[in-house]
Amino acid sequence: MSFLRLAVRNTLCVRAFSSTSVARKDLVQDIYIREIKSYKPPVVAKDAHVGVVKSYTLPPTPKTPALPSDLASALAEYDAAEPTKAAAAPVATEADNGAGGADAYLAFLEADLPKEVPSHIHHLD
Repeated sequence: MSFLRLAVRNTLCVRAFSSTSVARKDLVQDIYIREIKSYKPPVVAKDAHVGVVKSYTLPPTPKTPALPSDLASALAEYDAAEPTKAAAAPVATEADNGAGGADAYLAFLEADLPKEVPSHIHHLD
């Protein structure tokens, strides 16, 4: 019978030990919540924005463009006028720029790059 009591006592101890949970409180969380609840935002005066924010004014309404009173004569004068030609820029030759121009530059870009020789091959010479 003593074996039975010992077995019951052990199960009760184990059961009592594992079933009781110690309620731990999170101190950081408690402090955080208490500080949030006690926070009071600063009071802002009603006229705090004065001097900081400019008052909005609507821009003036634009005027509608007016047609010239003598539109027909203005169009006839435009048609009769001789077009003016701008002075053409001098064309640069290959001798002027020294680089060979766009074709030489494109040929340079399309050319294959020289192959790099690995550093361990130089020691064999």
